[in-house]
Amino acid sequence: MLNVTNLSFTYPNSKTPILKDVNLHMEDGEVFGLLGPSGSGKSTTQRILMRLLRGFGGTVEMFGTSIADIDRSFYDRIGVSFELPALYMRLTARENLKLFGALYNKPIMDIEECLSLVDLVEDADKRVESFSKGMKMRLNLCRALIHDPEFLFLDEPTTGQDPARARLTRDLIKNLKQQGKTIFLTTHNMAEADEVCDRIGFLHKGTIPLIGAPEALKQQFGSSILEVKTDTQSAKTPHEFPMENIGRNQDFLELMHNDQILSLHTKEASLDDVFIKVTAK
Repeated sequence: MLNVTNLSFTYPNSKTPILKDVNLHMEDGEVFGLLGPSGSGKSTTQRILMRLLRGFGGTVEMFGTSIADIDRSFYDRIGVSFELPALYMRLTARENLKLFGALYNKPIMDIEECLSLVDLVEDADKRVESFSKGMKMRLNLCRALIHDPEFLFLDEPTTGQDPARARLTRDLIKNLKQQGKTIFLTTHNMAEADEVCDRIGFLHKGTIPLIGAPEALKQQFGSSILEVKTDTQSAKTPHEFPMENIGRNQDFLELMHNDQILSLHTKEASLDDVFIKVTAK
């Protein structure tokens, strides 16, 4: 679905490239997360893939064709939810979707059906200027879905949403994946990336030094240690046991028989830990 080889880019009047040697690929129906510090080039990468920036080095292929050779039908096949809402404030939610839907050379979804995906049906005829930031972001996502695209670019899709709404948005992303959509996600929210992404890549200093499945990366950067907390005085200092041959570790087995266990936890790294270690290097 997407193949990027040796991608580089330098902004005009700058001597330092923002992207140096970016390589990644995406399979059909995959959710790929691009993570990185602010200023690392995530938005630049997205803008190149969306054909909003030209003059890059390397090659980018989408749908099996170089993006330099794709005609304007390309935009009928992708949907974009920008980090900041791109909406007309004095129009209603319904009017916004009608307007943007008219730009595509293909049928669009039923507007109320689309709004129901982001729980905005009751607000369909309210002006967007009255919406909260979270509601604008949900309508922004709705705008990206209105023409039922194959490939979605989602930039910080849960910005401004409370935990309950953010969970609904993540559930929507997972449902879109089940429908066969391919999704390119950029986010600072490591828990979000961990939950919805099949693979993630860390963009740092113009390149991607590490790509992998979230669970595999957490195992790679974590410790092979089991931490045990018990309902005793010693719980202030958790017991730790190496995972290797733990079934024959007599101290561990004795603890299992003699104490009330509060929790057992393998000390794999979080994605926050992986992010910090990768970007620190």
